[in-house]
Amino acid sequence: MKLYVENMTCGGCARGVTASLKELDENATVNIDIPNKLVDIETQQDTAAVVAALAEDGWKAQLK
Repeated sequence: MKLYVENMTCGGCARGVTASLKELDENATVNIDIPNKLVDIETQQDTAAVVAALAEDGWKAQLK
């Protein structure tokens, strides 16, 4: 799934987003495009769970 993360602006943000996703699914594959604020995730979790986990950690994500 591909998500747009509005408030991801730097490498530190990217590490935080990745940590949030890995906490939800340690086997997830996460690819981040900081300039475009996009996160491409391969996970067994559904979209709602991923968005909720990111929101819980302060990341505003929406399906792209």
